[in-house]
Amino acid sequence: MKQFSSIGFTLIELMIVISIIGILAAVALPAYQTHVGKSQASRVMVETGGLRSLVEACLNEGKTTVGSGDGECDPGAVGSTLIDGASQVGAVLPVGQGVPQVTVAADGVVAIEAKFGGSAYPLFHTKTLTWSRTADGSWNCTTTIDTFFRPKGCDL
Repeated sequence: MKQFSSIGFTLIELMIVISIIGILAAVALPAYQTHVGKSQASRVMVETGGLRSLVEACLNEGKTTVGSGDGECDPGAVGSTLIDGASQVGAVLPVGQGVPQVTVAADGVVAIEAKFGGSAYPLFHTKTLTWSRTADGSWNCTTTIDTFFRPKGCDL
């Protein structure tokens, strides 16, 4: 009797491999989504935090209103797919992008608020991240994002 050597896989072996891949995917997907959420929160913190120096320059020049006219502060906010908010200086933003909203008071109190939206992590929609400046010039970051996703350096 002649024996044939089998090089292929049996159905059972294939089912075992597929079930192992399924288990690994079930474990990896939530970890990946958590990583995406944390990185998006950090990205919005950095994007809004970058406006602080531009706002400081406006305050040093005595500009206390946001706009694009003479004597007004144009913080130079660039559109982000993670933020909802219309441009305050009349610029046209691409569809699905928004910018942080900047409010400047005459006494130097400033708020830079980013409302999560667009393609942000679904749990972040309706959440905000705010940089606040006191009259003495100190900045503070606060957010309404859950503690688990909150970027370092940003308080509740």
